[in-house]
Amino acid sequence: MSECILQAENLSKHWGGLKALNEFNIKFYDKSLHSIVGPNGAGKSTLLNILCGTYPATKGVILYRGENITGLKSYQFCRKGIGRSFQKTNIFKDATCLENCCIAAQQRVGSSFNMFKSKHSSKHVTAIAQDALEQVGLLKQANIKASAISYGEQRQLEIAMVLATDPQVLLLDEPMAGMGHEESLIIIDLLKSLKKRYCIVLVEHDMDAVFELSDLMTVMVDGQHLITDVVDNIRANPLVQEAY
Repeated sequence: MSECILQAENLSKHWGGLKALNEFNIKFYDKSLHSIVGPNGAGKSTLLNILCGTYPATKGVILYRGENITGLKSYQFCRKGIGRSFQKTNIFKDATCLENCCIAAQQRVGSSFNMFKSKHSSKHVTAIAQDALEQVGLLKQANIKASAISYGEQRQLEIAMVLATDPQVLLLDEPMAGMGHEESLIIIDLLKSLKKRYCIVLVEHDMDAVFELSDLMTVMVDGQHLITDVVDNIRANPLVQEAY
C-alpha cells in the first residue's frame, strides 16, 4: 500500500439538528483513486467541501501528510496541495484555456496574473499552465476561448485548472456529470493516467466508471461511513446492496 497522504478522524458536520457528516473516519493514499459513493444526501459533497476547506468541520481532525490542517482557510488547503473540482463547470468562459489555467496557477506561485494582458504574464506561470493543459490533452486548444470548446473539453479544462495549482490530492466532484458516453470514456482514460501520479478522491454517479477506476471504494449512508474496500468486495457486500 502506498503512503497515506490525507486522513479524516471523527469528522462531523452539523447544520443545526441535521448531521450531514457524523464521526467519519477515512484514509486516502498516494498514487491511487479512492471513490466515494452513496445515495443522494449521503454526505459525499459535504465531505469533499470539508476536505478542501470550503466548509469548516463541526468537529474532528484533517491530517495532510501527518500535519493537522483542520482550521486552515480554503486557499491554504490549496497551497498545501489539495485541489478541488466542482459538480458544475467552474471556468471563465470568456478567457482562453491557457488564461484559465494561468489564473489557477497564480495560486501556486503567489503572483498576480492579468487575464487581459497575457503577453505580460510570468513565463513561469505560463509554463505551469501549458503543462496542465498538456496533461489533460488540451494543449492544442490553449488559445481558444473556453466558451468555444465542447462541454466535455470544458470538464477537462476544469481538471487542468486543478492541476495548475500543483496539487498532491485531487478532489473531483462528479467530473462526468452531464456527459455522453464518448466524453465519459475520455475522462476515464484521463483519470487512469492521473492516478499514477496523484491521490484522487472521486465522487461520481457513473457506477461503471467508478468500478473501472477505483483502487478503493467507500460507501456512505446518511452521513456515515458504511464500508471501505476493494471493488469486488463492495459489489458482493450485502450491506451495500441493502443500502442501495
